[in-house]
Amino acid sequence: MNPFVERCITRSKRFIPAILLALLAVAVWQIVVVAAGVPAYIVPGPVEIMIELVAEGPWLVADLGWTMLEAVLGFLIGSGVAFLTAVLFVHVRVVELAAFPWAIVLQTIPIVAIAPLLTIWFGYTLVPKVVIAAIICFFPVLVNTTRGLRSVSRQAMELMNVLSARKAAVFWRLRLPSSLPYVFAGLRVAATLSVIGSIVAEFTGADRGIGFVIVQASYRIDTRLMFAAIALSSLAGIVFFHVIGWIEKATLRWPEARLDGD
Repeated sequence: MNPFVERCITRSKRFIPAILLALLAVAVWQIVVVAAGVPAYIVPGPVEIMIELVAEGPWLVADLGWTMLEAVLGFLIGSGVAFLTAVLFVHVRVVELAAFPWAIVLQTIPIVAIAPLLTIWFGYTLVPKVVIAAIICFFPVLVNTTRGLRSVSRQAMELMNVLSARKAAVFWRLRLPSSLPYVFAGLRVAATLSVIGSIVAEFTGADRGIGFVIVQASYRIDTRLMFAAIALSSLAGIVFFHVIGWIEKATLRWPEARLDGD
C-alpha cells in the first residue's frame, strides 16, 4: 500500500470513536424528539435540521463566509499582536509587570458588554467584529507564547552565554524554536474562540453573517434555522482548529516537538 494512503488511514482511525459517539447522540436525539412529540419550534430533530441545511445551504454558506472572514482577520491581528507582546514581555521585564495585569483585565471584560460600544463607535461595518475576534484571541496566544519563550532549558541558555551569543541569536536559534509548540497550542485555542467572538459581535449589530442569521431566526422563532446556523458555525470552528493543527504538523516535523506528541 502507498505509504501516504496508509498514513491517512492510520490517522483517520483516531476519529472513529468521536464519529460513533456523534452518530449515537444524533440517533438518541431524533428518537427522543419523535417519541416525546416535541414540537419543532421548541427542539427540532436532526432530520429536520438537515433538511433546513439543504434548503438554506447557499444562503447560510454565504453568511458563514462573511463570519469566517471576520474571524480569520481577528485571529491574525490578535495573534500577531499577542506574539509581539510576549516577545516584549520576555525581554523587558518591567513591561510585563506593568501590562500583564491589564491583559488579564481585558480578558475578564464580557465580550457582550463591549460589542455594543464598538458597534456605536464603528457602525455596522467589518471593524467591530474583527476587533472583538482579535481581543478574544489575544490572551491565550499571549500566555502560551510567553510561557513558550521561557521554556528553554538552563543548560541551553548557559551554552549560548558561553558562546557569547547575542540576544537576537538566542531568540531565533533557541527561544523561538522552543516556543513553537506552546505558540501553536495557543493558536488552536484562539482559532475556535475567534469564530465565537465574531458571532457574538454580530449579535449586537450586523446585516450579514451567521450571528445575524441566528438573531433573525430567533425573532421569527425559527428554531430549525437557528440549529442549522449553529451546526454550520460549529463545523467551521472545528475546521479552523484542524487547519491550525495541520500547519503545526507541517512546521514541527518531529513528533517530540508537539505538546500532544502526535
